[in-house]
Amino acid sequence: MAETTLAELTTLRVGGPAGRLLVAETTEDLVAHVVDAWSDDDWLVVGGGSNLLVADGGFPGTVVVVRTRGITHEADEDGVTVRVAAGEPWDEFVATTVARGWTGLEALSGIPGTVGASPVQNIGAYGVELSDVLTAVEFLDAETGERSWVPAAELALGYRTSTLKHGRRGAVLTVEFRLGTATADGVPVRYAQLAGSLGVELGTRVAPADVRAEVLRLRSSKGMVLDDADPDTWSAGSFFTNPIVSRGFAETMPLDAPRWPAGGDVKLSAAWLIEHAGVHRGYGVPGSSAAISTKHTLALTNRGGATAAQVAELARYVQVTVANRFGVTLVPEPVVVGDLLD
Repeated sequence: MAETTLAELTTLRVGGPAGRLLVAETTEDLVAHVVDAWSDDDWLVVGGGSNLLVADGGFPGTVVVVRTRGITHEADEDGVTVRVAAGEPWDEFVATTVARGWTGLEALSGIPGTVGASPVQNIGAYGVELSDVLTAVEFLDAETGERSWVPAAELALGYRTSTLKHGRRGAVLTVEFRLGTATADGVPVRYAQLAGSLGVELGTRVAPADVRAEVLRLRSSKGMVLDDADPDTWSAGSFFTNPIVSRGFAETMPLDAPRWPAGGDVKLSAAWLIEHAGVHRGYGVPGSSAAISTKHTLALTNRGGATAAQVAELARYVQVTVANRFGVTLVPEPVVVGDLLD
């Protein structure tokens, strides 16, 4: 087990060996394994591995792989409170919510990874953020050793970030959501591209199953639904977050650069910046097996046999090219394990 590589546990399919590997099938196993892992200087909790870039040298400490399962719920007249084990595959959980008539997550269909990782990134897509429906996480705190429920309001949930990603060490054990219940008029479509694809106006209410089906189709067309036969999906999803800049800086950008309000600032499109800096779909550094997806500019992919160093080299090339052209520094979205992008 000690020779298992992180490449086998991540969707980018790169990464060297784990020093020690522990697999948790139950929540109590997860607690015990994480507490055991604390005896090492280095430890890492891995769910679906869809948001990790691990160095070729691997990880010298203990890796705890989360495989816990279980969904419980309690309904009332206003909706349903759902508690989900951290190891539940995210998209399987979303499919379950749609099948049971629970609403709020259908636009997040097709996102890889596990439920436990979802609040770490505050995942989002097609006009919906996890923070819209997240109420709490059951958390095992590495600093205090305490196991407790932490309200979502205390997680500093932001654009693809939270205190779970930056600063708060431990393990998510269970995630609690507050969802709606399906009605005859459906759920509102909150994203222009999705509305256009469905052939409706923004804000139109559509059956949750139809929203899920269309989101899966859109994500598949971008190589964002995992497929063992398609190297365009051998990625960590969107590798860079959309940069948020000041209004003054945004005014210096080309007029056709997409932009959206972000509080008092402006969010720019990382994909647009990459493309208009001259880095196009399918581009790879000569001699490398890492390349931009042929379907989506934001995905850095393993074309087969790539190393973590090659993925990092491509990421740095994109960052430098965009910075030189537009003066914007793109920030990687995946968690980077090892000295790769320092």
